[in-house]
Amino acid sequence: MLEHFYTCPYCWEEISALLDPSIPNQTYIEDCEVCCNPIELHVSFENEELVGFDAVNIEQ
Repeated sequence: MLEHFYTCPYCWEEISALLDPSIPNQTYIEDCEVCCNPIELHVSFENEELVGFDAVNIEQ
């Protein structure tokens, strides 16, 4: 597992995520640890190295 830090698109707090580099392309939803809003994460790995990460707010 790889720990990656990113900024919540709602409250702008720094959040930690554990990512699995064995899966090349991932999209999933995770709640912010601080404000509890849902964040859509898009993660890309190449040869188990992180090459893309995007955290997007989900308009409710």
